[in-house]
Amino acid sequence: MLKKLESKEGFINVEGGKIWYKIVGHKNSGTPLIIIHGGPGATHDYLETISELADNRPIIFYDQLGSGNSDHPCDNSLWRIERFVDELDTIIQELGLEKVHILGQSWGTMLTVDYMLTENNRNVISLILSAPCLSTKLWVADQEKYLYKLEVEIQQIISEAENKGNFNSSEYQNAMMLYYRRHICNMPIWPEPLLRTFEKMGKEVYNYMWGASEFTVTGTLKNYERVKDLKEIKTPVLFTAGRYDEASPESTQIYKDNLPGSEIYIFEDATHSHHLEKTVEYNNLIRNFLTRVEIKK
Repeated sequence: MLKKLESKEGFINVEGGKIWYKIVGHKNSGTPLIIIHGGPGATHDYLETISELADNRPIIFYDQLGSGNSDHPCDNSLWRIERFVDELDTIIQELGLEKVHILGQSWGTMLTVDYMLTENNRNVISLILSAPCLSTKLWVADQEKYLYKLEVEIQQIISEAENKGNFNSSEYQNAMMLYYRRHICNMPIWPEPLLRTFEKMGKEVYNYMWGASEFTVTGTLKNYERVKDLKEIKTPVLFTAGRYDEASPESTQIYKDNLPGSEIYIFEDATHSHHLEKTVEYNNLIRNFLTRVEIKK
């Protein structure tokens, strides 16, 4: 059970509307940690367990424009990674964060890395990149590899739906749920915060930027590749992945190898939601990493 910690919330104006944020432990004096959720189009809810780290520092959550508690404008021109980068910078500036750690998860790692490749990253003292997707090519290859490990009939159902663009059948939904339970969350009963994120998902953003499914990328991120750019990041970085993560340990190791001085940690018997499946282990890892970074500073 999460500890009840004092928090405050509000809205910040960005291009396209208002975004909602919440600061847990807002009166604490430690260096804040800002949490960047996945998707695109997911919400902060499924990452709420990280708020346990707010016993000695503020933990900042926000819902990106187009999802969750933030505005949902009907304007596809807003769904650009550059605008999401500007959105993050606006939050940091509006909240007056002179120093900050950033934790990005899944699509949030794309957003985090692109932010670090701008000139506005001087306030950031460390990064945690969890379940990273920093190469669409590697991501798609990983999903294809996992797909071929499913039962033949499940492969056929998914492939047929992908080929025909028919994602609404009950057979496809059941097949995808089997896939999700192997690679997105392996908990017998999915936690309420994760279910809440799926219920509040900004599907328009996801479909426009990614596509109709995890396997077929047709959106604006289809050519996203940052492996060769990772060496430009000079901030301490910790990569995390689950053993059966959609963001495979092998791809995560490639990212680590291309970012000198970075660290990697693989959670056994875990998936894309390793922060939920291994909450105590995950939070202890993050706490220790942040502490080590701050001691060196």
